[in-house]
Amino acid sequence: MHKINVLVFFLFFSWALQGTAQDTAFIDPDVSGKGWAPLFNERLSNANFPKGVWTVTEGVLTADKDEAIWSEKSYDNFVLDLEFKNAPGTNSGVVVHASNTKDWIPHSVEIQIADDFADEWSKAPKSWQCAAIFGHQPATKRMVNEPGEWNHYTITCIGRKIWVVLNGQLVNSCDMSLFTSAQNNPDGTKAPEWLSNPMATLPLHGHIGLQGKHAGAPIFFRNVRIKVLK
Repeated sequence: MHKINVLVFFLFFSWALQGTAQDTAFIDPDVSGKGWAPLFNERLSNANFPKGVWTVTEGVLTADKDEAIWSEKSYDNFVLDLEFKNAPGTNSGVVVHASNTKDWIPHSVEIQIADDFADEWSKAPKSWQCAAIFGHQPATKRMVNEPGEWNHYTITCIGRKIWVVLNGQLVNSCDMSLFTSAQNNPDGTKAPEWLSNPMATLPLHGHIGLQGKHAGAPIFFRNVRIKVLK
């Protein structure tokens, strides 16, 4: 093989590898590395939420009402890495692609957080359980820890694809473009009626949010960090 052909092949192969690496889940990212930053600062001055609802104590973020906290900035492609801790009965979530934070439920995608050990959520539809794309696609396995123990989420959003890694295991890989109906999911299950916009049509440039004290049980977050991807 001529030298020029070897060089072209090497460059193409390197480019292909880089493309593949960017179009996949981040499993165990080094959040101390280049490009990572806290989603919210310690004073929450770069966050939007009703005054007094969300507080930070010794690095732990929590809410005393069912009100979400939102990133001030909007994002497109990114990796979000965080820890969360459930209480008995917790039902919360990480919200991405929120183009309307005041009416966020039909204008975003929620990666579910739930205490799957509680009767209410263990008997709920699989797409309502922890690590599901809420209302649309369940996780492939249960990986959430019992209430009181910290969990590690890594959520990668690239284009219309979302990957969810919970406690070191890839448990959900969702292609939003396949969800073209607001009523029926691709697997034949029914989507909740309040998710009135098909995921395939949702804008991707949006805010990131954390759901507050929903269903009467608290939720706790820490080490919420983001890396913007090109």
